Amino acid sequence: MRRVAAGRVRTALTELLDPLVLAGRTAPCRVLFGPHETNLGRGRAFSERHVAYYARRAVGGCGVVVTETASVHVSDHPYERAPLAAECGPGWADVVAACRPHGALAFASLGHTGAQGTAGHAQTALWAPSAVPDVVTREVPVAMEQAEIDALVEGFAAGARVAVGAGVDGVEVDAGARSLLRQFASGLTNTRTDAYGADRLRLLREVLVAVRAELGPGRVLALRLSCDEEAPWAGITPDLAVRHVRELAPLVDLLVVVRGSGLAPSAYRPDGHTAPGFNTDLTRSVRAAAAGTPVVLQGSVVDVPAAQRALDDGVADAVEMTRAQIADADLVRKARAGAPVRPCTLCNQACQVCDVRNPLVTCVADPSDEGVLPDGVGWRVTVVGGGPAGLEAARVLASAGADVRLVERTGRLGGALRLVAALPGRARFADLADWLAGEVARLGVRVELGTIAQAGDVVATGARRGGGPSAADVLAGAELPPGPVVVHDPVGGPVGVGVAELLAGAGREVTLVTPDAVVGERLGGDLAPANARLVRAGVRRETSSLLRAAGDGVAVLADRWTGEERSVPCAVVVDAGPGLPGDVPPGASGAGDAVAPRTVLEAVLEGRRARGRWSRRLASAAARPAPRGRAAAGRPRSAWRGRRAGRRW
Repeated sequence: MRRVAAGRVRTALTELLDPLVLAGRTAPCRVLFGPHETNLGRGRAFSERHVAYYARRAVGGCGVVVTETASVHVSDHPYERAPLAAECGPGWADVVAACRPHGALAFASLGHTGAQGTAGHAQTALWAPSAVPDVVTREVPVAMEQAEIDALVEGFAAGARVAVGAGVDGVEVDAGARSLLRQFASGLTNTRTDAYGADRLRLLREVLVAVRAELGPGRVLALRLSCDEEAPWAGITPDLAVRHVRELAPLVDLLVVVRGSGLAPSAYRPDGHTAPGFNTDLTRSVRAAAAGTPVVLQGSVVDVPAAQRALDDGVADAVEMTRAQIADADLVRKARAGAPVRPCTLCNQACQVCDVRNPLVTCVADPSDEGVLPDGVGWRVTVVGGGPAGLEAARVLASAGADVRLVERTGRLGGALRLVAALPGRARFADLADWLAGEVARLGVRVELGTIAQAGDVVATGARRGGGPSAADVLAGAELPPGPVVVHDPVGGPVGVGVAELLAGAGREVTLVTPDAVVGERLGGDLAPANARLVRAGVRRETSSLLRAAGDGVAVLADRWTGEERSVPCAVVVDAGPGLPGDVPPGASGAGDAVAPRTVLEAVLEGRRARGRWSRRLASAAARPAPRGRAAAGRPRSAWRGRRAGRRW
């Protein structure tokens, strides 16, 4: 026998794919798909896109699907397409109907972001326990009076009432990193002197009691609880969280352990710079205090073996694998079959969508495609280039039944994915390269390495580079001249920051130059951590600066606003900007950097669309008059042969 929590033992190991019984309802496995912003809504209601999105994870075998958090009061409008619980009834009902045939339990998430929301949509003052300026927006909220507190509690109750009417299996109350309930529970944001300040958990208890009353027996009440705000001088610490859990666990059926706050927003869902499973020790201590209430491990758990280890080691009773199931909706089904799972890269580049651009949720490894397309049986296609675009093109074409030949001029598949994987925190891009290579092999694609193609139908040969060393050269292992390095980053993404980190880590004197007001402007949640890493590494940051010239041991910079020039030490400039489009012959189908500078997301998406383009091309050819002569007897000709066959990449 093996001890798994204080006072409890079990004689058999719990498997990740075992059923999970909660409040009398049974989930088919112990894998959860957690709540996250999607921008899939229509107004503030759930849409048919939401239904398809959640149903896809249920089809893939997920045990519990928790929908995007819905605001319980009109005062909360944290982003443009944020759901409002009062408008979500029909959508929740459709999600339940879509998930139930596959066994997955469907939970509705209810919350309020309080001072961590925005007044930009509601045009009203933000609600908060105290008038403490938000550390990110600097907006000063209004301290809630009893009338607002009562309205909030009733909002949670009303949201639960709507969810029950929609037939949900349970409700999850959000007291996590961005929630008003966490703000009441924390000394960082709650400086009240009334009963809600003397007892900071009072509001959360009132909400849980009100929601439980609406759920009645036989439905699950779950709680998402921030157990470490990473602000030990005043906030919720792991030790304090244990005391919170002892008080709150008897009120709920399921407890999801998270961390983060306004001071540490990236702690909730960090990228690859943070080790997967970072909440393991925190969750273990919380589970010991939960006195039998099932506990969920959350926090970059993206691999099935790691999830199973958490159960084996008594860390948790279930595991939330949200990003992993964004990357591969069939994760559970594949785990049951022992099939390779498409890896999550932990990059947060396409699945973290709460920003002013309102992008739809997607994934660099599994972007949205063009839907159901015709079979490709009988097609014979040559794909040139074995990077992300070429590999995905070969994969989707071969999976449609096409006879695919993949030609790569180097000795290894992966292309830019291998270069990206050399950046700090981006190692899992190599896992994606390996998975794609494994898939094309499994599907019978004929791969020719170290070969320069003389003909091709899909061209994914990458970008061209100008003179001088580029970030790609550095990542490929190129030697740089000795002396200070200037990394010129006109993009503001992970490449410039990562190359500067690498070079500084190797002992080089590094200056990072950007025209933006802050280094890494496009990094999203990694913005603050990235700048902190650069400071620790000793990288000099030159912001709002234009690179005018370099030579004689210096680089000349100009202030973006005033034009005033200054010099910094420089022996070599490393270009972290985009490359130039590649060479796509007339009539061929281009993908990735061969068309225009692309991220991995865009490259994979364009490779995936090769199947649709090829189908339409054949349909167009079939509509033309039949050719004469020998060409009429052969298969569909390659996009460019004959007199162009002598051209080479």
